[in-house]
Amino acid sequence: MARSGPCGWRGILLRGPSGAGKSDLALRLMDSGWRLVADDYTHVWSSDDALYACAPQRIAGHIEARGLGILTAGSLVLARIVLLVDCLTVPSERLPEPAFDHVAGVRLPRLAIDIRPASATVSVGLALDRL
Repeated sequence: MARSGPCGWRGILLRGPSGAGKSDLALRLMDSGWRLVADDYTHVWSSDDALYACAPQRIAGHIEARGLGILTAGSLVLARIVLLVDCLTVPSERLPEPAFDHVAGVRLPRLAIDIRPASATVSVGLALDRL
């Protein structure tokens, strides 16, 4: 997922087990102006200490919506990932310490959030804005 802002397009990488609601959160983010990069799985790589992501060609521009099937979605071909979002289905910590994780050798800030509440999309956007 990626959102345009004063610094250009910046992306987040949604992580979690199958059935955790990653695609549901992606659909809600898309409804508030975000763009899909990839659904289901994503190619990621590092270059110049930055992490980038794109969709595999056969699933590019598509997202699975439970109960509806595979839908066409406006998408970005490529995004620079600046935030990891661990999708939880249990309440999040109220005042967590800053957390980081490494993907492809790149250290990124990590947000662990309960994605079930409607406010999850706002929280993800606020976390991105704080970077």
